[in-house]
Amino acid sequence: MADWKDTQRTTQGFGSVPRAGGDVASRASYDEGLRSYMLSIYNYMASGVLLTGIVAILFSWGGNESAVAWLYMNGGPLLWIIKLAPLGFILAMSFGLHKMSQTTLQIVFWAFATVMGMSMSTIFLVYTGESIATTFFATAAAFAGLSLFGYTTKKDLSGFGSFLIMGVIGLIVAMIVNWFLQSEAMAFVISGLGVLIFAGLTAYDTQRLKNDYQYLRGTEFMGKAVIMGATSLYLDFVNMFMFLLQFLGSRE
Repeated sequence: MADWKDTQRTTQGFGSVPRAGGDVASRASYDEGLRSYMLSIYNYMASGVLLTGIVAILFSWGGNESAVAWLYMNGGPLLWIIKLAPLGFILAMSFGLHKMSQTTLQIVFWAFATVMGMSMSTIFLVYTGESIATTFFATAAAFAGLSLFGYTTKKDLSGFGSFLIMGVIGLIVAMIVNWFLQSEAMAFVISGLGVLIFAGLTAYDTQRLKNDYQYLRGTEFMGKAVIMGATSLYLDFVNMFMFLLQFLGSRE
């Protein structure tokens, strides 16, 4: 999502507010609009996570007799389609952002969250339900704290953006390498780095989205910006959860 990871967009100082005449009414109007914008992003993000969780639970219902268990035994190409579909949706949203209508983008977002639920349903075959729930609430608490930090801090986090994105790329490469090596020690290191990287991205993305509002307010693009912002935070949350689960999860 090139438009949403560009660290050069925040040219004004963090928290700067373009106001006509600097009057109190204008500032209050700006703050109210910002709160509404951020709340819309969080609502979309939370709804996407909820939909993913519901789909994952339903798809894994029945344990070894569930749809996901059958898929892993007999899925063939269908299994790989479900695994790779989330990436396809992200690419479609990123590269088709300016061509899609807001309604189309919404549909793609909900479809993405649904397919992610199908893809993530395998965790219920590997980890106990109690450990999944514990990890989820731990992730939710960490996400809330990190996002609050990103929203309120006066420190400019834009300089960390490129570093964190490079960390994600390195993480993907390491995961591919370890897919062949099957090293438990390397998997442990990857999980630790994954938690730290997506924790950092949570704070960074929150501040970036807050700063973006001053350029987006009053434009037709803001509706799409809300959906893409929610997608960024959704990915931060889900990835942090999956890496943290490898630490806290108890296997069946």
